[in-house]
Amino acid sequence: MKTILLIEDNNEMRENTAEILELANYRVLTAKNGKIGVETALKEKPDLIICDIMMPTLDGYGVLHSLSKNSESASIPFIFLTAKSEKSDFRKGMNMGADDYVTKPFDDTELLNAIESRLKKSEILKLEYSKNAEGLNEFIESVRKFPDLEKLSQDRKLRTYKKKETVFSEGNYPLGLYFINKGKIKTFRTNDLGKEFITGLHGEGDFIGYLALLQETSYPESAVALEESEIFLIPRDDFFSLIYKNSEISKKFIRILSGNLSEKEDQLIKLAYNSVRKRVAEALVTLSNTYRKDPSKNFSINISREDLGGIAGTSTESAIRTLSDFKDEKLVEINGGNITLINFEKLVKMKN
Repeated sequence: MKTILLIEDNNEMRENTAEILELANYRVLTAKNGKIGVETALKEKPDLIICDIMMPTLDGYGVLHSLSKNSESASIPFIFLTAKSEKSDFRKGMNMGADDYVTKPFDDTELLNAIESRLKKSEILKLEYSKNAEGLNEFIESVRKFPDLEKLSQDRKLRTYKKKETVFSEGNYPLGLYFINKGKIKTFRTNDLGKEFITGLHGEGDFIGYLALLQETSYPESAVALEESEIFLIPRDDFFSLIYKNSEISKKFIRILSGNLSEKEDQLIKLAYNSVRKRVAEALVTLSNTYRKDPSKNFSINISREDLGGIAGTSTESAIRTLSDFKDEKLVEINGGNITLINFEKLVKMKN
């Protein structure tokens, strides 16, 4: 039985909604304000949270912010329950990381459909996938159910490499991500005298070539087949979609790339995040170079975070988080939708 935490300050609404959920065979926990809701979520770790926006003590935005900062609660599906009908309120909640919202008054079916949809997607993220072609295809097809990943390519080319055949060469730019379905691959660097230094030995179920993609550089090493091998090439655009378009999928995909090794996983998350910083910095510099009229003044622009994320090639949530970091580092000032660049030179250096 799935557990749902309902955070709602209105007694009648809380009791009625809890009854609907219990009749649908959910175990229901309730909290009458945001503060109690956060405490309950951290203690009980429910499968899903439904939270009102307008509440005393701690509103719904505050609840979502608090839970997103805690690794144990950040991945719990979160649905806003609100009487507000303005688009800006919905957008703010979704930009902060909410998974869905239901507007009061609602009917039973609308609420239960939203819950069922979010729980199904949450289950996808909990699944473990075998380290072979079937597991890779199953993962790709399952994440295509997420709206921002539905355009993932079905074209994952399988190529056979003979013994000693080159998969990719040092100095070339990556076309995509390589997945070893069968065989053995060595990666190596060559010094000025032509001597090889082996940097890694890889086998079935391993991904290779992703560091160059994350760092957006040429390959620092070459890869050659040690025996006849079968390798899938995941297109470059698909790789970036899996890394940047959806934070939940990104974490799952990085975990798969890292082979569930926590140290390597942390390294890849940092690399991916650094790439997002570079992309957002580049987007801000590009906007400044395109629209700046007075070089003597700090450039300022009013742009939605969704549009900024689109220009940077990342999710709205990642763009918001990065802008917040830039603000803390005194690179930009933020006033509502307005962004002012106050350290343009450092943004240029970051971009490069």
